[in-house]
Amino acid sequence: MPRPPWKRRPEGGTRGSIALIAAIARYGGRRLARLCLYPITLYFLCMRGPERRASRAWLARVRGRRAGLWLAARHIHAFAATILDRLFLLGGQTWRYDIRVHGLEPLAALVDRGHGALLFGSHLGSFDALRVLSRQRPGLQVRIVLDRSQNPVLTGLFDALDPSLAQGVIDGSQPGAAIALEIQHALESGALVALLVDRAQLHEDTTTVPFLGRPARFPLTPWRLAAALRAPVLLCFGLYDGGNRYDLHFEPFIDPATDGAPPPRGERGRWLHERVAAYAARLEHHARRAPLNWFNFYDFWSDSPDEASDEVSSDSTPGGPAVRDRAALRRGA
Repeated sequence: MPRPPWKRRPEGGTRGSIALIAAIARYGGRRLARLCLYPITLYFLCMRGPERRASRAWLARVRGRRAGLWLAARHIHAFAATILDRLFLLGGQTWRYDIRVHGLEPLAALVDRGHGALLFGSHLGSFDALRVLSRQRPGLQVRIVLDRSQNPVLTGLFDALDPSLAQGVIDGSQPGAAIALEIQHALESGALVALLVDRAQLHEDTTTVPFLGRPARFPLTPWRLAAALRAPVLLCFGLYDGGNRYDLHFEPFIDPATDGAPPPRGERGRWLHERVAAYAARLEHHARRAPLNWFNFYDFWSDSPDEASDEVSSDSTPGGPAVRDRAALRRGA
């Protein structure tokens, strides 16, 4: 069965090599473990040609000029650094990091009113910087939609580090209707539900909007879900700034209490397209500011429209809130 381009590349690293890095991090600390990032970067730079070429193509596009191997190495190193930091963040060691939070007030206002909300992120930076919220807002529930079938070795390792977080994960590999129901229940309990909304599944309904000067396809399913559940939406960007520094940005995006209800399903096409276009503009804004945080190591613009329907003009989805394709919500976090 065909797969979308972001799922065609194999997981990086064997179970043994990942376990070795985890052991070095656990017993040797972060400083020693970070030394391992250099051979890892060299391996990916030399042995993983598609990722290397995708990195250079991305950097050339976002910078407007040719990107050399040194810049691609820095890009890959930044990605490896955020993966390593997951070991410490999920292990509860947020004290190791200087995580600067921007725009927390709108999120805090929703939580204080007892409302759940959707946090829409992307493969730009690290979603794990969200862990700092437990330090600033004790008792806050954060549920993450995660496709456990993607990168199973790393997923298993991270689950072992924080079993309580693993129990709260909404498994994105289950049928779409079941995912939507879990998200609805989580929102009703006042939880924040975080999911990544920049990658489309094969045959998932999408809409095409400008992104870095070229048309790009973005999935419609998360936005249909927000409309059907009438849930507030905040954008979240956890940008790695080198060393132990992260900038966590929250941006209010949709608030049914002030913006009004979405239009009826049969008239929702334009509303969906406008929201996706506005999201793509914010994604581009942050990507230009932090281009080494772009962790989509494939040609983001090459996924041709014949692999999925495009420019959907209606939203008459049967069989559950905003779910047409059972695979549509299976996205990783």
